[in-house]
Amino acid sequence: MNELYAYQTELLKSVNKNFIRFLYNNIDWEQQMIGIKGPRGTGKTTLMLQHLKYGNHDSSKALYVSVEHPWFLKNTLFETVQEFYRNGGLYLYVDEVHKYENWSRELKIIYDGFPQLKVVFSASSALEIYKGEADLSRRVLTYELPGLSFREYLEMVHKLKWDKLSFDEICNNHYQIAVDISQKQLIIPLFREYLQFGYLPISKKIKQSLYPIYLFNTINTVIEQDLQLSKKLTAPAIHKLRRLLGIISQVVPFEPNISSIAKKSGIGRNTVLEFLILLEQARIINFLIRSQYGISALQKPDKIFMENTNLMYVLDESPNIGTVRETFLLNQLKNSGLKIKYPKTADFLVNNTQLIEVGGKNKSNVELPAFIAMDDIEVGFGRTIPLWLFGFLY
Repeated sequence: MNELYAYQTELLKSVNKNFIRFLYNNIDWEQQMIGIKGPRGTGKTTLMLQHLKYGNHDSSKALYVSVEHPWFLKNTLFETVQEFYRNGGLYLYVDEVHKYENWSRELKIIYDGFPQLKVVFSASSALEIYKGEADLSRRVLTYELPGLSFREYLEMVHKLKWDKLSFDEICNNHYQIAVDISQKQLIIPLFREYLQFGYLPISKKIKQSLYPIYLFNTINTVIEQDLQLSKKLTAPAIHKLRRLLGIISQVVPFEPNISSIAKKSGIGRNTVLEFLILLEQARIINFLIRSQYGISALQKPDKIFMENTNLMYVLDESPNIGTVRETFLLNQLKNSGLKIKYPKTADFLVNNTQLIEVGGKNKSNVELPAFIAMDDIEVGFGRTIPLWLFGFLY
């Protein structure tokens, strides 16, 4: 196993604590088996390596493995764990488990056979951990790592650090919070930057001119590899899925007419519904529904958005600014764990209690018991809240 340890040693050389994603402190690292799901490029690997290096355990008894390592061409995950455990290993980190053919069966055997071993694994957002070949529902504690919040982007890229805020704090004390932040930093230009380039941590490492290329390649990889591996899609199905995404990207946000989409794309109605759900699971699009119940395979979403604003700028050089604003707010609200519905009035209903309308600084007062999330302002007043401040929710 020397080659695995050598690979880990090289990776750890570039790992530091200068910036740590919000999820790190939310995870109960003492659980026997933890799954970290999330879109490509959100920092799952870095999160695991940070815990391996700095976590409250003996790092000499820890091992990071990527299932793409050549080691696994000749060795199974179970055999690797056997050898690791026999030599005193207690903490295992497995990256991109969805690329390993027998992942669910072997993880179940590892969980049951090595009760002293703590396992953390990462996986694609599209992976249905509880619907694998083996039942992991009672064994795995799963977390989701989304892209960067605006607050995290400011800290990672611009070294501007503020604590995250609760939804209630923003609603009840937004004026003073926004005053304090805007006195220290001109915020609107950085917000514009984030909307176009700031959702993934890679934005710190590459030029802005290269970021759209990276993101476009990421979309292709999610469709052609992650969804294909997780859902066993055929090449024709992948082609149809890409065609559907192309249609969606030109019209979001919209209230979908499944029959119309099916006719335009040449894809069967039931297949369109299935593909929409796949794209939502892969965190390429976001659903908004009116029902209090979750989306099902036979239920169409009431409204569809792109998952984040960066995707909008990749697929359309000049996206509608109103759509960008709504997409940003829905993304940050959902990523922070709030329950969002599509109300009959206003744009969003948060936790079944609070209505929010989105608009620019010239938007007139809304005749509703709603807050206005207003763009192009640094400080709000009363029920008017700066849109960017919702980027501090996580």
